[in-house]
Amino acid sequence: MNLNYLDFDYSEDADGVGTFDAMASVAPAQIAALHAEICAVLAWAQQHWPDACAPIEEGGVWHYDLHGVQEVSTPLLLDFDETSGQLCTATGNPAAPRTTITLTISGSADFCAALRDAFGLE
Repeated sequence: MNLNYLDFDYSEDADGVGTFDAMASVAPAQIAALHAEICAVLAWAQQHWPDACAPIEEGGVWHYDLHGVQEVSTPLLLDFDETSGQLCTATGNPAAPRTTITLTISGSADFCAALRDAFGLE
C-alpha cells in the first residue's frame, strides 16, 4: 500500500529499537483517507505480530502512540492606520477545521524491517 498522508521519519536507539514518527494535517475531505492509512498500518502490525503490541521494555515487539487535534483557523485582517500609528484588525470567516494526527510506531529490528518492506518506507 502506498501511503499518501503518512510520511514517516525513522530513528533508532542504542539498543536497536526503531521508531517511525509521522504527522499529517488534513482538511475534512481527506480525513477518511488519512484514517484508512492509519488503520492499514496498525492492522498490518496486528496481523503480523498479534498479541505483541506492548512497550518493548515490557516484552512487546511493537507499540504505537496515536494523537489528534482539530483546529479551526480564522483569518485576521490587518491594516496599518497611518494617522493613529495603530493596527486595525478584523476577523474574517473561519476556514474549515483541519485535523492533525500524529502516529508513532516503535518496534524491534525485525518489526521495523518488515514495516519498511510492507509500506515502502525508508
